[in-house]
Amino acid sequence: MRKLFGLLIAMTVVSLAELSADAGDPPEKAARFLRAYPGFFVGYKNNMLLCKDGSTLTFDDGRTKSYEQLLSEADPEDELHQSYPTGPDSYAPPPVNFDPGRFRCAALFKKMYGASAGDVESHLTSIAWLPHFTHNFVRITKINGVDRQLAAISSELEHLPPDERKFVLKTGGTFNWRPIAGSDQLSAHSFGIAIDIDPANADYWRWAGGGRSVASIPYRNRIPHSIVEIFERHGFIWGGKWYHYDTMHFEYRPELLP
Repeated sequence: MRKLFGLLIAMTVVSLAELSADAGDPPEKAARFLRAYPGFFVGYKNNMLLCKDGSTLTFDDGRTKSYEQLLSEADPEDELHQSYPTGPDSYAPPPVNFDPGRFRCAALFKKMYGASAGDVESHLTSIAWLPHFTHNFVRITKINGVDRQLAAISSELEHLPPDERKFVLKTGGTFNWRPIAGSDQLSAHSFGIAIDIDPANADYWRWAGGGRSVASIPYRNRIPHSIVEIFERHGFIWGGKWYHYDTMHFEYRPELLP
């Protein structure tokens, strides 16, 4: 029995060593997922992301996709098809169909956060939102430490001057298992990783460009850059940097950020 136990330990050590060696030299895009979600992914091998639970996820299906296919049939590699911009020069109106972050791999999101509303809800927690100024609570997932990141964001937002803090005192919602408007794809809100700030001070492409051709959506934004940069420091991207913009929307997508 002792010999068998020792053999099992040795096999485990060898397996982990092989995994570590392979995970040390993945393609850069795959490496971004390993860095962004170290508690979920443990390595990369043969075009597969290796999950902590022993399952795998195909990284790149090898297909060349249209813009519409990227929206509806993205694999993990496709999520990085467009580079999300950061810094002081990242606020210009985006070019047509520049939507970094809107390409979401449904299989990845369901594996990571839950495949049903009930699964996702079982991992949600409530955090106080700007508790020194409001009595609001928001529900967000605990997976990948998203709740801790959002709590840190809330704390930083409290230090903004009043003329900027007013944009975030109210929220437009977090968890909501639903499809994206005009689509059958699940919203990031379905997985408990997104928050909308006060819609009264926000702009949305469907409000501005409804009924127009896709090439004529006028860009609008009122959200201060200081708010965006606080969210970005904690792994959240902003929908205001999309051509199909949604300036109230933030979602946890650290693989897209430096």
